[in-house]
Amino acid sequence: MSRHGLPLPRLPGDGLALDLARVGVDAALDCARRNQLQVSIAVVDGGGHLMAFARTEGTPWHSIQLATEKARTSASFGLPSSTLGDMIDNASERIRMNLLLRPEIVAMGGAFPIQLAGRMVGAIGVSGASEEEDIICALAGCEAMARQAEAALESEGAQP
Repeated sequence: MSRHGLPLPRLPGDGLALDLARVGVDAALDCARRNQLQVSIAVVDGGGHLMAFARTEGTPWHSIQLATEKARTSASFGLPSSTLGDMIDNASERIRMNLLLRPEIVAMGGAFPIQLAGRMVGAIGVSGASEEEDIICALAGCEAMARQAEAALESEGAQP
């Protein structure tokens, strides 16, 4: 042990890169500002850990947790949060009650999983506006991350 603390092993960086998470947050934030929306935006990695976050001025405080939980829900199930909501709507009462009583599951629109090279590596979640507006902002973030990832692959000479 050094005088600076316990040395920790370096973990392999084959998941969602912080720079890419920030691209998604920035694009969703730009979309919200263009549409004069007050939202919170969260990007989580494949394990549901927060990687990047932003919120517009005046956004209700409860949207901070909702955006994060929407993203975590999407990452956990590997589905858009609205798809999970539709599935719950069509499930039996027992399944519906058990899923909806679970803390941190938010089954309403505004979050999408992030896939890189066919692997689910995280999710982006938006909350604070209407469900439809949250979806639009989250999609803007996803699309920006996809463009950035494709450009990086092309610059490395790989096929997307």
